[in-house]
Amino acid sequence: MQTIKNAIIEILIKGGHLNKKQLEKALELQKERGVPLRKILVEQGIISEEILLSLLSEQLYMPSLHLAKYKFDSAVIGLVPERLARLYSLIPLSRFGSTITVAMSDPLNIFALDDLRTLTGCNIDTVLSSEEEIIRAIKAQYNPESQDMQQVMDEAAQGERDSKKSNIELVKEDEIELSSTLEESEKAPIVKLVELMLNQALKKRASDIHIEPESDCLRIRYRVDGSLHDIFRIPKAKQNAVIARIKIISNLDITENRIPQDGRFKVKFEGKEVDFRVSGLPTTFGQKFVLRALDKGNLSVGLEKLGFSEEPTRVFKEAIAKPFGMLLVTGPTGSGKSTTLYSILNQLNTPEKNIITVEDPVEYQLEGITQVQVKPDIGLDFASGLRSLLRQSPDIIMIGEIRDSETADIAIKAALTGQLVLSTLHTNDAISSVTRLIDMGVEPFLVASSVVMLCAQRLARKICMKCRKPIVIPPDFLKKIGFKGKADFYAAAGCKYCNNTGFYGRVAILEAVLVDDNMREMIIRKEALDKIKEYAVSKGMRTLRDDAFLKVEQELTTLDEAIRITTEE
Repeated sequence: MQTIKNAIIEILIKGGHLNKKQLEKALELQKERGVPLRKILVEQGIISEEILLSLLSEQLYMPSLHLAKYKFDSAVIGLVPERLARLYSLIPLSRFGSTITVAMSDPLNIFALDDLRTLTGCNIDTVLSSEEEIIRAIKAQYNPESQDMQQVMDEAAQGERDSKKSNIELVKEDEIELSSTLEESEKAPIVKLVELMLNQALKKRASDIHIEPESDCLRIRYRVDGSLHDIFRIPKAKQNAVIARIKIISNLDITENRIPQDGRFKVKFEGKEVDFRVSGLPTTFGQKFVLRALDKGNLSVGLEKLGFSEEPTRVFKEAIAKPFGMLLVTGPTGSGKSTTLYSILNQLNTPEKNIITVEDPVEYQLEGITQVQVKPDIGLDFASGLRSLLRQSPDIIMIGEIRDSETADIAIKAALTGQLVLSTLHTNDAISSVTRLIDMGVEPFLVASSVVMLCAQRLARKICMKCRKPIVIPPDFLKKIGFKGKADFYAAAGCKYCNNTGFYGRVAILEAVLVDDNMREMIIRKEALDKIKEYAVSKGMRTLRDDAFLKVEQELTTLDEAIRITTEE
């Protein structure tokens, strides 16, 4: 009986990928560590996992399959117990009649195949997959929390299984039987399902929960470290009840389905309070809801612990020490601008200071700070709110976003008349903020006089320290991208700790510069942005890409991630 170990040795020696000395060393290491030979060979850099799979597939006349994007069927997964799947490192893929196809890392294990035949009573077809991918798939598919949710949904459906089908009855498209929906939303299975969804999201460190109606189901996705992940799907029949439950806990009108809605609620999780900001949007198949988790614990850590590099931290500290002027933080949605501004406000929040914010919406509710929620439908927009709060004798003002010329004009004048103004803009880099304000109709000399600091921000995913893998990057590529530092490079792998993503948490990448007299003159003269940026770099400004590369040198993120989130310089 040929084993997978013998097959690997035979194939690699035959193909000239492995010599006798390497084999002896690998076998010795395998004996010491008690891990599969293929793992030792890949770790030693003798052969890559991908090439090894390809060679095995060719020699064993067996197809290979990458499981990362494979869509598993929960009914097929249920045919094989988790214990057996983990024991033999296999996962069922599909069933056609009396034949089940399974992905295995060791398709020559006849004991595994015999056990599967006996258990399922079916014939077994095999495809070849890497052990790492199979383990990852087992963790994802045999998720106890997902099983809990499935059980809750089964309970919810149990009462309907015996009901008789009625004749088809035409109703208006958006008509919902409110009394039955309200009653259904208060039932234990629906309440439990929503609680499990929130609990699982917080456990997985999700920043957002997406509840998305589709033609045949209600899709649930979590955003973890900036990336969305499909979690599970709820039957279409339960859609209205689940959405009604979300509306009830968010104090929203459950009778309204045609216009966007905004609400919020609080939960207690592991001894701390977490706020959820709720946003509802009418779509083709029903209202889509996004629940954003807001953890106040992130705000009180101070600038040093937000992950800022030394130079941006110094720039921030110098800027917030000034008695008046404007501090601008720029970047796309979800780049951490609000968290940065709130952390600064928390640091400046003392009894001697009157701090007022105008926001849309108010994300974090902070004690000792006056926060105004923008309501355009009643005429309370950023400009009118800002005009009113200037009569409240503020020391520090935070404007959620400068969106129009009127808001920009009032904010600039407030910064010139003795207030410290903090705000955000949507621009690609720090220096572009100047052009954006001038484009809004603010005179260059007013921009030059009022702005004291410009900052651009991005968030990079931090590599998981428990499963990262060292890799070699060709010097030619490093030269091409302008990487000049010295670093040990790592690639993301994936383990239980990081939910098989290879990343755990995020770190801020910043480009921050203080506006000095020379830069003010350049702004007044309307010099090109490139020249202003060149001057800022000569005075010590670290660009977004430079800061991202610094995080790579500090082994906080991968080179791929640094390139992904920063544009070419």
